[in-house]
Amino acid sequence: MFESLHNLTAAILAGGQGTRLRAVTGGGPKVIAPVGGRPFLFRLLEQLAEAGLRRVVLCTGYRAEEVAAAVGDTYRGVAVRYSVETTPLGTAGALRHALPLLDSDPVLAMNGDSFCEVDLKIFYCDHQSHQAAGTLVVVPAKDTSASGRVVFNEDHVIERFEEKPLSTGPGWISAGIYLLSRAILESIPDQRAVSIEKETFPAWVGRGLRAFPVCARFLDIGTPDAYHFAQTQFS
Repeated sequence: MFESLHNLTAAILAGGQGTRLRAVTGGGPKVIAPVGGRPFLFRLLEQLAEAGLRRVVLCTGYRAEEVAAAVGDTYRGVAVRYSVETTPLGTAGALRHALPLLDSDPVLAMNGDSFCEVDLKIFYCDHQSHQAAGTLVVVPAKDTSASGRVVFNEDHVIERFEEKPLSTGPGWISAGIYLLSRAILESIPDQRAVSIEKETFPAWVGRGLRAFPVCARFLDIGTPDAYHFAQTQFS
């Protein structure tokens, strides 16, 4: 049942500049900032390897050569390829730019600056069983004002996205892990900056977009406080 993950291609969004982290990282690429003594990106690559994936595309931009030097062409049996942006294309634009290298349907897309301890095999099976156009891993948060809220019904069909700072209080937030059909990826405008959170996903509400809620450990390294907390979790 899980053999199909061997044929699934993953894309990791690894092109961000990490401006908020420069005081603690020295200005290097955020995704290879050391967490627990190892580049944070290695945690995501290990998660993919353990789930059985064999191919990953790193969507890089800012100081792309440093990311490539840190990772190389393979990691624990996972073949690594690179899609390099010459200008920032946003979270959706980066995936559209990488589309020629993404040779599966669906594609597993992940933010390079966050980690969620979700079972990717079960996530994939849920997506396939519902024949969804796209499925988002979501996790509970005590206050969604910092990240925005994903609202879905009892069947886990996504009804809307409430962007920060309009959403407050407890709710479900995106964990930055998605299974996306090629139809979604091909709908993204090419060669311009596009936000997957603010443009692509809202456009697909009512067209097969689902949530996969999990109560699992979720970490990000986007701010100095979050980065320091992650150090305690991966000691």
